[in-house]
Amino acid sequence: MSDDSKIATTTIDRYGVMGYPISHSRSPVIHRLFALQTGQNIQYELLQVSPEKLETAVRQFQRTGGKGLNITVPHKTEVSRLVDHTSERAATAGAVNTLSFVGSEIHGDNTDGIGLLRDLVVNLGVTLQDANILILGAGGATRGIIGPLLEMQPASIQIANRSLGKAAALADHFSKSGPVAACRFSAVPVANPYDLVINATSAGVKGEVPPYPAAAISKNSFCYDLSYGLQPTPFSVWARDVGAPQSVMGWGMLVEQAAESFSIWRGVRPDTAPVLKQMKITA
Repeated sequence: MSDDSKIATTTIDRYGVMGYPISHSRSPVIHRLFALQTGQNIQYELLQVSPEKLETAVRQFQRTGGKGLNITVPHKTEVSRLVDHTSERAATAGAVNTLSFVGSEIHGDNTDGIGLLRDLVVNLGVTLQDANILILGAGGATRGIIGPLLEMQPASIQIANRSLGKAAALADHFSKSGPVAACRFSAVPVANPYDLVINATSAGVKGEVPPYPAAAISKNSFCYDLSYGLQPTPFSVWARDVGAPQSVMGWGMLVEQAAESFSIWRGVRPDTAPVLKQMKITA
């Protein structure tokens, strides 16, 4: 074997996740497990980047040979303007959570929606067709999941937020694709019970409990927090306290969206089941 070929086989490709804050992220552990499972030689870093330094940090990572980045709160919408080529699902979402550096170009994708669907439908057995869905929050995370949820033909999607403006803008953006409406937290319609209630606010990360609408929870409501933690999130605790029969944190979505990103970057799809099992044990 030549010296050149030896170098080629030992090259470590660099990836990472950018967010603010970022210390809670389990993405490095997940991608390390994916790499071990699939025989990929990668390094995956935690990168805490404040909003005003986002563009500089992304371009520096690219310039120094980085291959790809995951983007998390609060950068998913803002990073879209740095992308040269945007996937259809990222364009639909108006938010990007996966960057691939191809030559001098930045390609943007969004794996949040497919990650959530795989966890809900495949891992948890939730029926989405004809379901009444309530989404709490109107930020980048919500943008990433509405399109894929609508493809499952729910009866309705209601977006609730502290202020009406952002929720109304999202509802207007997606209303041509299905039944989407908007309201404030304090005015969630409860005439029809919600089959699925999704927390897409950042309250789980910040430790806050927004004024969630207790009347929206029924004995049939499946509650899902996009956030995750070593302890139950504030939303998970609240959901159980007001009578939700099931309240799940977003570990499955985290692993499934990571698998989609890994597949985009490496061209191989890892098996998520053993990784999810390990993450839940670790959690």
